[in-house]
Amino acid sequence: MSEINRRAALVTGASRRIGIGAAVCRALAARGMDVFFTTWRAYDQTMPWGQDADAPALLADELRGLGARCAYLEADLSHPDTPAKIMDAAEAALGGISVLVNNATYSVNGGWQELDAAALDAHYAVNMRGAFVLSVEFARRFRGGDGGRIINLTSGQGLGPMPDELAYAATKGAVEAFTVSLAAGLAHKRITVNAVDPGPTDTGWMSGNLKAWVLEHSPQGRLGQPEDAARLIAFLAGEDAGWITGQVIHANGGFR
Repeated sequence: MSEINRRAALVTGASRRIGIGAAVCRALAARGMDVFFTTWRAYDQTMPWGQDADAPALLADELRGLGARCAYLEADLSHPDTPAKIMDAAEAALGGISVLVNNATYSVNGGWQELDAAALDAHYAVNMRGAFVLSVEFARRFRGGDGGRIINLTSGQGLGPMPDELAYAATKGAVEAFTVSLAAGLAHKRITVNAVDPGPTDTGWMSGNLKAWVLEHSPQGRLGQPEDAARLIAFLAGEDAGWITGQVIHANGGFR
């Protein structure tokens, strides 16, 4: 893997130190990249796992300890004007941004009996509109040259049914479609666009029963770790991945 030389990355959804977003920030910083990340702890407060209140400041200190310039912002991607505010803050802190990792996600379980307009709108606002508008805002501001990267996170929803997560699966399916088409649209700007499905990853959200089920169905006999996804994303962000674009990579240890 080529070293990333003083480029700057924007990573959304790094509210929890045990999450994929934080692991991605560490992997990029360890390879010489400056990092701007977003958090939204108000969302975590509503989830069973709860918020990691001190995470943003502690993660920022950790990244600076790795030699990276670092800043972060509390940002609610459900608001239409948030993507532009994020880019403004990132550029003010670090200058031009070369890499965007769309990791922030809204996810609430719900099957067909629970599905309604409010549930769809809540998932759409973050997973689709927020990520899509941030992606094109990034592309419009990209200063040109090699090294432009957009990396989206998906969930393997195309590999099998997710009947208890209808709104989430539908919006993440749209992310995959957007990835393929945006990659073609941005190729002339030398920006690659790819998506990563990390498979079932142990970030504190799984119940004991779900962990046991996943382990039973995992060919490698283990859960995914945030670092598994982070290593792949760091590779896609680097110079060696310049010929890879429009791909949805299922890095899930053979699950499904």
